[in-house]
Parts: sequence; C-alpha cells; structure tokens
Amino acid sequence: MGVHISIVGDVLFHPLSLDSEAESMLLETFDLEMAPFSVGGSTLLGSLIRGNRNGIAVADIATESDLDKLTSYGEVVVMESGVNAAGNLIACNNHGAVVGMTIPGPGCDVISDVLGVPATRVRIAGHDTIGSSIVANDSGVLAHPDISKNEAEIVATTLGAPLMVGTVCFGSPYVGAGCLASNKSVLAGTGTTGPELNRIEDALGLI
Repeated sequence: MGVHISIVGDVLFHPLSLDSEAESMLLETFDLEMAPFSVGGSTLLGSLIRGNRNGIAVADIATESDLDKLTSYGEVVVMESGVNAAGNLIACNNHGAVVGMTIPGPGCDVISDVLGVPATRVRIAGHDTIGSSIVANDSGVLAHPDISKNEAEIVATTLGAPLMVGTVCFGSPYVGAGCLASNKSVLAGTGTTGPELNRIEDALGLI
C-alpha cells in the first residue's frame, strides 16, 4: 500500500495502470486529486516520492518529463544518488519532516527549505528507513513498535503531533509500507486486524 502510492498534500499519486477495483477503493477512501504517475518508469511511488502541501522530494531517477509534471504541484528537490529513495528516507506532514541519517546535514536543510517545515535527522528503531517505519498526518503519528523513547520524542516534536506505536498487516512493524493516510482517511493492507485498525485510527486522530 505505502510502497506503490504516495499522498502529497491534497494529491494522491498512483501507478499509471490501476485496476478498476483499486481505483474505486482509493476514490471512495480518499477525497483527493488522483494523479496517475511514474518516476523514471517505476510504479514504486511511495518509495520514490514524499512531500506535503509546500513541496516534494523525489528520487533522482525522475526524468525531465516527470519533474515538469511534479513542479505543477509545488517546489521539487531531487534526491542525490545513493540516498535517493525519498519515500523511504523521509516522513513528513505540514508541520515538519524527519529524515534518515544517511541523508547528510546539508541535504536535510534543503529538504526543510523545499517542504517549508523544520526537518530533523533521526533513526527509527535503529533504522534509516523512516518512511517505512512511520505513517503520519497532521493530527498524529503511528510508529514502528521498537522506536526508542528518544527517537519518539524527536519525531513527535518535529512533526508537531502525538505519537503512538503500532503494527499493520497482522503484526508488521513497517507501518509506513503497509498503511496509507491522509488527514481524513486511512487505508491499510490486507490482513490488518481490527485491533490494529483501531490503533491506527486512534494514532492518526481519525476517531
């Protein structure tokens, strides 16, 4: 779910080829502009694009045509080779952004400028894959259950939202990969249990 689709502000980027059932589910769940897209021919949009209402970070495999389209939605920063999986290395909302430690300090500053929010480098449960370890909206954050107290404090402070831990898809700690959220709705992967859904909704301020 969170690997193939990216919600950026009020826009939902999804693969160019989407079956009618998946399209209907997304339309019914999210009241957002649907934008068919690919990054350098790849459909892994959740791993390659991350942003908020102000700007977008994208992997450097994006073509000139891709960048032309993205700039119509806001300012764009292209991630450098080696640390280019923007969706995996960044988690953000309209209050702040947290980025993996593999992104150098100057890169973090550029991301902050483009997204128009404070940005902080951090690890989650010892990992740099921030985007797959967190799902956030403007009301809350759901994080990998092994996040440390210090990591949690940094994330909650930077994103300006309370943090809870949880799992998705019957016990997966990689909530950002298995869950997709806007400020109004959430969609979780197959196998997510009722208690997990309740936790997700509670963490993201949806109930």
